[in-house]
Amino acid sequence: MLAACRVLVAVSAQSIAAVQDVADLVQVRALVVIADRGSVSLGELAEAMSIHLTRASRLCERLVKKGLVDRADDPDNRRQLTLTLTQLGQRVVGEVMRRRRDAIQSILSQLGARVSSQGRADMLSLWEEFAAAGGEPSDRDLWAMGWST
Repeated sequence: MLAACRVLVAVSAQSIAAVQDVADLVQVRALVVIADRGSVSLGELAEAMSIHLTRASRLCERLVKKGLVDRADDPDNRRQLTLTLTQLGQRVVGEVMRRRRDAIQSILSQLGARVSSQGRADMLSLWEEFAAAGGEPSDRDLWAMGWST
């Protein structure tokens, strides 16, 4: 089980490392949260990522400098900023998710060639039970962690 978890973590890390425009998981998490919601305030981003507001502010500054995020005054509240993804930011999120899906699909294809259809059905049932027992994170929590649903 731990080996399978390590493989999934490696897939996630490799999907991020392959995209040159982001430096780490925290940046990807921020981009994914913004992508999921369309636009967020700095406070909403900090809350969704469970980080302090000042850390979110520094993170956004880096993402703005890289051209991944646009920051603008909120038209409804001038004391608040609105964060949205640039086209480059959208491409980065799409590329990370595509690479992750492709890697997982490749693993599943290799597995399909080695395991009988009954074995695959049994494995699927076990993974579903595992997810249920572990309290699978909500879609919103998964996005906050940098995983698409």
